[in-house]
Amino acid sequence: MEMYHEAARSIPFRGSYDVIVAGSGPAGVAAALGAARSGASTLIVEETNCFGGMITSGLMSHWTGGTDSPVMHEIQARCRRSPWECEVLDEENTLVINHEQAKLAIFDLLEEAGVKMRLHTRCCDVICAGEAVTGIVTESKSGREAWRCRVLIDCSGDGDLAVRAGAEFRVGREGDGKMQPVTLMFKIGGVDFDRAVFPGSFETLVDTPKGELQALARKLLPPPAGHVLLYRSTMRGEVTVNMTNLTDVDGSNADDLTRAEIVCHRQIPAIVAFLREYVPGYESCFWLKTAEVVGVRETRHFLTEYELTADDILEARRFPDWIATKNIFNFDIHNVEGAGLDANGAQKHFHSAGDYSIPYGCCVPQKVENLLLAGRSIGGSHKAHSNFRVMPICANIGLGAGVAAAVAVRNGTSVREVDLEAVHARLNAMGVTQD
Repeated sequence: MEMYHEAARSIPFRGSYDVIVAGSGPAGVAAALGAARSGASTLIVEETNCFGGMITSGLMSHWTGGTDSPVMHEIQARCRRSPWECEVLDEENTLVINHEQAKLAIFDLLEEAGVKMRLHTRCCDVICAGEAVTGIVTESKSGREAWRCRVLIDCSGDGDLAVRAGAEFRVGREGDGKMQPVTLMFKIGGVDFDRAVFPGSFETLVDTPKGELQALARKLLPPPAGHVLLYRSTMRGEVTVNMTNLTDVDGSNADDLTRAEIVCHRQIPAIVAFLREYVPGYESCFWLKTAEVVGVRETRHFLTEYELTADDILEARRFPDWIATKNIFNFDIHNVEGAGLDANGAQKHFHSAGDYSIPYGCCVPQKVENLLLAGRSIGGSHKAHSNFRVMPICANIGLGAGVAAAVAVRNGTSVREVDLEAVHARLNAMGVTQD
């Protein structure tokens, strides 16, 4: 490969923080709140125009999975404190997301906690002293800039900075590296809520005069699209659609992401036409809005001090070094070969002994110092990942990682050797317990 050798240049340091959070999905927002509320000076860096990730720019329809998440409850409470006149808020849709309200709620929560916020900024490299992270490098309209930190929490989803720091990982499913497909969420309007149906899972079957909807989708939609997932929004007549689908995409590869955006956008007109023709209540629906980013479910799984397994989840294990508690969900593995639920997944037929905790070791990479992982890239198997990747659980992980980072800074220890009793005491004060 032909190479261009970039000239060396000096990069200005723009600031120094106890904790820097890279990425602002549910894990990143929660990590920043956990660190700042525990006394650490905290910077959160996001490359898009708002914080929240799939909560906001990703247009995720609702909070799914383990719903005992303090940060999720805070965001939802803020959104419902000043509802819009046109919103329909009832007991059936308490977990539905108003994306624009959520943006404002997250801005307010971060500001009130004293978090320094930076948008439109990409985290592009790390600064290291030996195996220890000491800062990051960013790129934005303001140019290339450097930032010092005592702890970096990678909440980028794909672990982009952890890779640059030298943390080891594997990709996708064990054995063949296959990853769950990507989806571009979108919204439609003009739905008749009095007659509409809302299939919420792959295993939700809806019989209509023209046939069963999931079977019709597999037959008529352009593959690998081919399932029906429809969710009511907080506005009457608006529905969030989770039906675009593309397999064999590496979400850490820009060429693959470009292809995914183009293909998924092109699937939308066919999906809307299908809804108008075959789904009751959708006869007059129309395309309203598309997510700003394609939703990536799975890429890198980092090698950490502990790897969560499917058995840990099924047996509802409670770890003494817990960092996130009261997590519960199913094995939501989207088919790595096409539409629908993967053969290794389980939704309606999922059974476990109860909720489980996530050990701190899942957030600690095996080799790199001053670095924590939070969100879907923590240490876990492909099957376990399909459970803990959902937003409330990622928020739980982020909150715990943020508190751990702040405690390590306050006590002058490494995050690898942090006083977990002190971390647990701080989380208890925030209402997080294992019991």
